[in-house]
Amino acid sequence: MSENSKELHQFNAQVSKVLQLMIHSLYTNKDIFLRELISNASDACDKLRHLAITRPELAKDQPEFAITIVADKKNNRLTITDSGIGMDRDELIANLGTIAKSGTQEFLTQLSGDSKKDMPLIGQFGVGFYSSFMVADKVTVISAKAGDDKGWQWESEGTGEFTIEPAQDARRGTSITLHLKDDAKEYLDSFRLRHIVQAYSDHISFPISVIDDEGNAELANSASALWMRQKSEITQEQYKEFYHHVAHSPDEPWLTLHNKAKGKLEYTSLLFIPSLKPFDLFHPDRKRRVKLYVKRVFITDENVDLVPAYMRFLRGIVDSQDLPLNISRETLQHNPLLGKIRDSLVGRVLSELKKKAEADAAGYGAFWKNFGAVLKEGLCEAAAPREQILEACRFTSSATLEEHFTSLDAYVGRMKPGQEEIYYLTGERLEALRASPQLEGFAKRGIEVLLLTDHVDDFWVNVATDYKGKKFKSVTRADIKLDDVTGENKEEATPESKTEDADISALCARIKTILGDKVKDVRATDKLTTSAVCLAVEEGAMDIRLERFLLEQKQLQSATAKILEINPAHSIIRAITGKEEIDDVVWLLFDQARILEGEEITDPAAFTRRLQSFVEKSLAA
Repeated sequence: MSENSKELHQFNAQVSKVLQLMIHSLYTNKDIFLRELISNASDACDKLRHLAITRPELAKDQPEFAITIVADKKNNRLTITDSGIGMDRDELIANLGTIAKSGTQEFLTQLSGDSKKDMPLIGQFGVGFYSSFMVADKVTVISAKAGDDKGWQWESEGTGEFTIEPAQDARRGTSITLHLKDDAKEYLDSFRLRHIVQAYSDHISFPISVIDDEGNAELANSASALWMRQKSEITQEQYKEFYHHVAHSPDEPWLTLHNKAKGKLEYTSLLFIPSLKPFDLFHPDRKRRVKLYVKRVFITDENVDLVPAYMRFLRGIVDSQDLPLNISRETLQHNPLLGKIRDSLVGRVLSELKKKAEADAAGYGAFWKNFGAVLKEGLCEAAAPREQILEACRFTSSATLEEHFTSLDAYVGRMKPGQEEIYYLTGERLEALRASPQLEGFAKRGIEVLLLTDHVDDFWVNVATDYKGKKFKSVTRADIKLDDVTGENKEEATPESKTEDADISALCARIKTILGDKVKDVRATDKLTTSAVCLAVEEGAMDIRLERFLLEQKQLQSATAKILEINPAHSIIRAITGKEEIDDVVWLLFDQARILEGEEITDPAAFTRRLQSFVEKSLAA
């Protein structure tokens, strides 16, 4: 490519959609464009400062890291410049021409076009650089990467394409020039710019200078690391703006945790829990977004186990006084100090969550809806503090209203005198669980059952097997005797009851013969009241929903045969007891049980034929 050639590129389709949102000002407060650009500039300075520890030649031309804002009223332009790491040609195309974040397409498909409805979604995503187009009808970016001798110019009017070409005399770092719209000239006023910086970016640890038309420069921020200040010196507004900086999200933090650990292990942490669910929370990468600093120098925010994956909803920073500044990411992963910091952070977060839950149950419910499924992933990890996590967990149960949750301690406090186990039922939808035949006997006896609808629930109940000595038990287990749980004693057997028991035993044997290897066994149960049958599995066997999930993931070849439980008191069961021709009824009952558990009917044609036959007989009667 010649020195003067200009390339024309099309924006990634996802970027084009985001640009349209920005151009039409989805944000009601346009000031945030400056906050976003300063935040990006700060990140660029952070990255180079870290690299320069081991490669000082990268910063020798400009040893001081700084951010400047120049207001050019004559040409109606606003320029934000940093002396950070900069970008080369490929990085400009990748960073400004496409949105590289995983899950972006899923995010965009949820947008409705209604700015009020879409605002929470935008909050989950963040837009950074693209917010420039709220106030500019053209944006020019000149950047030179540290260590390179060539600079590049990127330019776009936000209409679907951008150009890129070599830039002459570009200095290290990035300079973003906004050609302001007519209704955005207010951002050329140096007083207004300083006010915005002080309001939104005072926490930035690099000096931010505002330069007016006459070339006068004035420092606009305190340029000190917010997390190193005393908590009494920091306002809630400053905490909120620092959260916006580290989380790249416009929502307010649900919880702020600022702590300084002293003693054998010295570090400062400033962590936030968002009030909105990040759009990529359940992406398979399970990326964590807490930044690691060492002695106020940014080290990394990727590929480091600073917080566990089950706390990836956390945003913020951790600044260690003990780790070496020149530590590599590879060495970092095996540093024992990092493990101690992680354990300390986990304990503190769980402790604060417990306090929050006790002080504000309704507010905690909002947190749980957003992040409960993520936190429960920790129950599957061997090294995690399971009992502490379970204390922080909240559940819907058969005794709570749909929008309410219960703690395990509250559940245990309501257990029946003879009850030794915590009962649960897993499923896809809460409405289906509440209507499940599996709950009938429990409801009749007032025994509470936890209703679990998150996919992680199928796994953690097999790992975290008890809570404070009380075992977890699925209501789909075939060995549950509810009369024994409640201490209800059956009346002394009479000749008539013995005959009935013998008849039911004979019926179970007949049903087993009819169904053959489709069932593992057929047994009578006291779990059912209004339903005739249900499926169950033996103690120690894989739960029904977990098996179905593994089948869907192709991790199992075929389903195992279940136990068919029958209700001896049901009118249909009584009607077929002792009868000769019961095959069609038995198959219909079995298929009904499978449907209720979400199991596949292996022969839909036969099921339809039997059902049609019974309907015809009923109508003819």
